[in-house]
Amino acid sequence: MSDGVQPLEGRNSARVFDEHRGLLISVAYRVLGSVTDAEDAVQEAWLRWSKADPAEVFNPRAFLVRVTTRLAMDRLRRAKARRESYVGSWLPEPILTGRDVAEDVALAESVSMAMLVVLETLSPLERAVFVLREAFGMPYAEIADVLGRKEEAVRQLGRRARDHVQERRSRFDADQTEQRQVTERFLEATSTGNLEALMAVLSPGVTLVADGGGKALAPRRPVHGAEKVARFLLAVATEERTARFLESIGSEPSKEVRAHPTEVNGGPGIVVTSEGEPVSALVLDVSDGMVRTIRLVANPEKLAGVRAIKTP
Repeated sequence: MSDGVQPLEGRNSARVFDEHRGLLISVAYRVLGSVTDAEDAVQEAWLRWSKADPAEVFNPRAFLVRVTTRLAMDRLRRAKARRESYVGSWLPEPILTGRDVAEDVALAESVSMAMLVVLETLSPLERAVFVLREAFGMPYAEIADVLGRKEEAVRQLGRRARDHVQERRSRFDADQTEQRQVTERFLEATSTGNLEALMAVLSPGVTLVADGGGKALAPRRPVHGAEKVARFLLAVATEERTARFLESIGSEPSKEVRAHPTEVNGGPGIVVTSEGEPVSALVLDVSDGMVRTIRLVANPEKLAGVRAIKTP
């Protein structure tokens, strides 16, 4: 026990695991881009943890991060084959995040939808190194221990992953205040059906990427250009307004649809609910006061991470 860390013997293993659960979910989600898969990986880590020999666990955090990361990498390898045959565009599962994440630039960027999309182009090993180093600031020696690799090899993987990400990630420099203001303008224009106001907030080259997974109505290919994107968004919003109008005059009943501005993946976003259940989540990339990219997740199987949205 030269490191001064108390062995697991004599301590409450469930309590110790719960103390690290948040960290483990954060690591697994960034490696996998999936809330459900991350939760499954952490649950499997719990099973490994509950069977561990207490006398051999001197550093619970290191043990749990190592097990969870390796389990997440295994799941990612299996998931990549499924994602190649996915119906339409594949996007990471959105999650609700608090202001504490949004105000931490490194954490917010590492969990942003744009970053997670880029991380999909890395190998599972590169992705794990990048996440542990860039998002959590873990020393290379510790990452090497987590992955069972030599430190120099891990450093090379880290450099390669970082260069790859730098080449491919979008560079939107809007601060949180600007992002929030643009998101509010975007929501106001779509909810009122104001085409002129919506066109004013969309960049001429805006792109909308929608993930319906064949389980929800959504374009299967990216939509490019302000006019096409605006007309698609207003068509969807018009259907929602028509349903509410019919309900208000006592005609055919419809489900109540609401849009909730909230923090999604480290920045301002929008969650749309129907009778309190999420039906879609939107994340906007903003620069120079305009929306550059819209990522819309409508696959009902990918909305677990935004289900905690509070509805009045």
